[in-house]
Amino acid sequence: MFEPLRKIFRARSETPRPSVPDGERIYVIGDVHGRADLFKSLIGAVEDDDRQTSPAKTTIVLLGDLVDRGPDSAGVVAQARELQAQRPVRILAGNHEEMFLQSFEERSILRHFLKHGGRETLFSYGITRERYNESTLDELQDLMREAVPQADRDFLRGFEEYVIAGDYLFVHAGILPEVPLEEQSRHDLLWIRDRFLRHSAPHSHVVVHGHTICDPVAECANRIGIDTGAYRTGKLTALVLEGEARRYIQAVEDAGTITIRKMGTA
Repeated sequence: MFEPLRKIFRARSETPRPSVPDGERIYVIGDVHGRADLFKSLIGAVEDDDRQTSPAKTTIVLLGDLVDRGPDSAGVVAQARELQAQRPVRILAGNHEEMFLQSFEERSILRHFLKHGGRETLFSYGITRERYNESTLDELQDLMREAVPQADRDFLRGFEEYVIAGDYLFVHAGILPEVPLEEQSRHDLLWIRDRFLRHSAPHSHVVVHGHTICDPVAECANRIGIDTGAYRTGKLTALVLEGEARRYIQAVEDAGTITIRKMGTA
């Protein structure tokens, strides 16, 4: 009578945990949103961690939304460009990068972009508050074209929609449940929220995402949310994946001082 139950529990206990390929270590960083100070500190901590841990093929994945809301989007873009020139870095497109790029040509998008943190991005590129306040939307577009280097715009356009590593899928916002990955729309990958967050059944991969603020990190059976609201909370989070193990590194700002926290996970 009890043997079938034993088999069930044994099968459950022997189910492999999600993992990344052997010999690889992946640092996945959530939404930076213009917090160049936190980004610099977290990258420094990642570099230190990588040096102090066993040798591995290391990749950094940025989950998108490098820009907007925080005070120094231009600085974040510069740091990301420099980092990608030095080591393997995969960068995903976020909805804020999409809005930023579309704002150069579409006034309706520009208006939306400015209401959702884009104003701070323009300030970071040297457009003064006075010029901003006195400019029409058409004039702002002209100022943007002058202030934002073409190289930065090309860099943002080159961001990827998703990355797969072993049993994990990295994407900015999430995926539309029960739709094959190759049939996902760009809009859902960059913008989806409720339908993805409410879905509790397994996906084809464990989805690691940003886009929706969660403090602390949201570890669910089918997804891990690591946007800890850097611009709002002062916490920028990196998920570290190696084999079946998961752990976290955070850069945390409190009263102007940034500290590094390291946390394990079950």
